[in-house]
Amino acid sequence: MHAVTAVGILCLIMASSAENTKDRHMPTVDQLPELDDLPDPFRMNDGSRVASREDWTRRRREIAEMLAYYEYGHVPPPPGNLQAKPVSSQPLWDAKATLRRVVLEMGPDHRARMNVGLFVPSKPRGKMPVLMAVEPVWQEHLWPVARLALDRGYLFAGYDRHDLDKDDADRSDGVHPLYPECDWASLAVWAWGAMRLVDYLTTQDEVDPSKLALTGHSRAGKTALLAGALDERIALAAPHCSGAGGAGSYRVYGSGAETLAIITGKKAFHYWFQPRLRDFVGNVDRLPFDQHFLKALVAPRCIVSLEALADHWANPLGTQQMWRAVQPVFDFLGAADKNVIYFRPGGHDMTIEDWRVLLDYCDHFLLGKPLRVRQSPLPSPNAEEPFRWTPPTLR
Repeated sequence: MHAVTAVGILCLIMASSAENTKDRHMPTVDQLPELDDLPDPFRMNDGSRVASREDWTRRRREIAEMLAYYEYGHVPPPPGNLQAKPVSSQPLWDAKATLRRVVLEMGPDHRARMNVGLFVPSKPRGKMPVLMAVEPVWQEHLWPVARLALDRGYLFAGYDRHDLDKDDADRSDGVHPLYPECDWASLAVWAWGAMRLVDYLTTQDEVDPSKLALTGHSRAGKTALLAGALDERIALAAPHCSGAGGAGSYRVYGSGAETLAIITGKKAFHYWFQPRLRDFVGNVDRLPFDQHFLKALVAPRCIVSLEALADHWANPLGTQQMWRAVQPVFDFLGAADKNVIYFRPGGHDMTIEDWRVLLDYCDHFLLGKPLRVRQSPLPSPNAEEPFRWTPPTLR
């Protein structure tokens, strides 16, 4: 079984060879200007401003390269040799559904391996939408979510990101020895895994490849947003409580939020990011982007940012302000309603109610059903507009 390799230009921009990674150069921190505003996503690297869709295509490429160089690292291209090896097929719920387990083998000598699970109904309703999760969905605590998704008319799929990177600073295991030319950090590795899940799903007869949604919680939420930015086959990206490095701001944060200095610290999660990001600690005003740039790469596809009002570590204020800051991009591209944020009461966990809300949004954006979700409160409704620039007028 071979992978579908057309993942969109942004993934290919982040792909790198040993030679061009070594020769690539962008300004160092001391060469970048201090900004007194959130960076303008419409300001090209040469100082000109986006004024057309063609300009925006070029600007997206600039943003993708910027994020790869400073924040996430460069990923390898799609492997092109993906094979799915069956592991098991388990009937569930009085044989109303089946959990399929496969191992994807790919990359150099097929040595990259990733466990995948897919829940399908015994009688599929033609080609069906898929809710994907950056999770080993075959674990029994996620079976209620699988049943909920199937009852709502979705397939449910996920993968074990730790097969590719064990969530530590060791670069001698997982996929790292297979791609020594790549400077990708853990979040980029995991996002590359999500794209390989899409490769597999688009070969399955039950799957509607135009209706794929991807979610994840916390660090997996950061992964889901990054994968959604890079892979244009993902119609809806739904980061959940993703915070710093995800849907939250590096510049704007409330009390108790995880900051750039904390998350990139040696005793924390520096290995999630390209080491250059740490250079901006104490110089965040020189950072040439904030996380609204990552979200801008998803537009005009859909983002549903799912958050919790008491999840202070994940920076509700900064997440709200990134949602506001990316709205002009969605407006510019004629997708004003596809930038969504939803806050519920509570803290840093993903509840069954969160999954229900997400499926309500999927019903609306993927299937065209009326939206059943009521507008949620914002954590800081009176916060000032987080930027002073204005979107261009499309010509």
